Amino acid sequence: MAKAVVDKDACVGCETCVGTCPVESISMVDGKAVVDESCIECGSCVSVCPVNAITQ
Repeated sequence: MAKAVVDKDACVGCETCVGTCPVESISMVDGKAVVDESCIECGSCVSVCPVNAITQ
C-alpha cells in the first residue's frame, strides 16, 4: 500500500476521514483534507470517504 492521497477536486470537506485516522495524519486546509507524512497506510480514511476522494 501507499500513503493516502486526497483528490482535492472531489473532497467535500466533510471531515469524516479526520476522525477516522488512528494516527491523526489528516487535517483540514482551506476546507479540504490533507494527509501528512505520518500516514501509516492503514486505509481507514479510504473506506469511510463518502465521495471516494481518498485513494492509496
